[in-house]
Amino acid sequence: MAYRLISNRIVPSSNRLSKRFIFIFTISLSFTYLFYSILFCCGTIMPTQSYEEKKCLHHKNVGSKKLLQKDCNADRRTALDETLNVALTHQGSSHARNQSRNSAWPITHKRSISPSEYNITVAQKYGNKKLPNALIVGVKKGGTRAVLEFIRIHPDVRALGTEPHFFDRNYDRGLDWYRGLMPRTLDSQITLEKTPSYFVTQEAPRRIASMSPNTKLIVVVRNPVTRAISDYTQTLSKKPDIPTFEELAFQNRSQGLVDSSWNAIRIGMYILHLENWLQYFRLSQIHFVSGERLITDPAGELGRIQDFLGLKRIITDKHFYFNRTKGFPCLKKPESSSQPRCLGKSKGRTHVQIDREVIEQLRDFYRPFNIKFYEMVGQDFRWD
Repeated sequence: MAYRLISNRIVPSSNRLSKRFIFIFTISLSFTYLFYSILFCCGTIMPTQSYEEKKCLHHKNVGSKKLLQKDCNADRRTALDETLNVALTHQGSSHARNQSRNSAWPITHKRSISPSEYNITVAQKYGNKKLPNALIVGVKKGGTRAVLEFIRIHPDVRALGTEPHFFDRNYDRGLDWYRGLMPRTLDSQITLEKTPSYFVTQEAPRRIASMSPNTKLIVVVRNPVTRAISDYTQTLSKKPDIPTFEELAFQNRSQGLVDSSWNAIRIGMYILHLENWLQYFRLSQIHFVSGERLITDPAGELGRIQDFLGLKRIITDKHFYFNRTKGFPCLKKPESSSQPRCLGKSKGRTHVQIDREVIEQLRDFYRPFNIKFYEMVGQDFRWD
């Protein structure tokens, strides 16, 4: 009897304790879950990059897509910039930066990074070395260096700075050697190289077509008389003891017989070289840049080049100013530099003074070649 009395008194007390314990435990667990949920959402718990990428992908399927996507891109960019920590190559930067993009991407460096520099950095880390999609194949002293320097500020272009001379001098080294020279590029980027002597090399068109028949070709042409004088001026600066321009340009000056075997003269006979290229490439695969318009309207010429390469028109007149000292357009000061970008001292040098009668004789010589060239390419460059 006593045992039943004690049991009746103890058991209810134990049940109350158990219920109280369960209630407290549940409340504690709920607060713990809420606490860590708040910490997670505020970002105080630092996730790994791979987890952050997964989280960004998940957020694309829920509300507030644009805001969340920008935040995730910002986190990835910040982490990537800190991880790469590589010196940016001297590729220039785009002066016209998208301000809304800046506001979405926090600056993690002492200086701002242009889209062009950022793409270069990413390509160096994650890109692959590929054979070029496009080539600047000519012509010497036509303005090829200017075209290369101007187009390479586009974030979707990666260009080799030096001239590899693969298709004229180093072809026996093989395509693997050639590919190894190229900068690393992303799948969305164009690989470009410049060697002006390709245009006048007999074997170059066949060799390039063998690499890829879909290669896009850029040819910068210039008044052949002015081009020949510029060519001679450059040679004279290296070899001061060479004969005069008149002596090299003519077999018989009195009869006006031009020496077309002299390389400075031969290069300007554009139609003869073009006929060789058209045996392997369609005319639509070749874009001709006016060396004269490149000086007077660089933005216009670059716009047409961007169209030809299938690029968005990012390089505009806002990127250029005319340097009166050099007589040539230069790139305005990039945000990553304290100085504007102009071509080297060898560009824009003063030409050797040539007798007016010699110039007229050369114009007469080139005129029939120029006319045939205009008809072939469908452009009148107005050199006559």
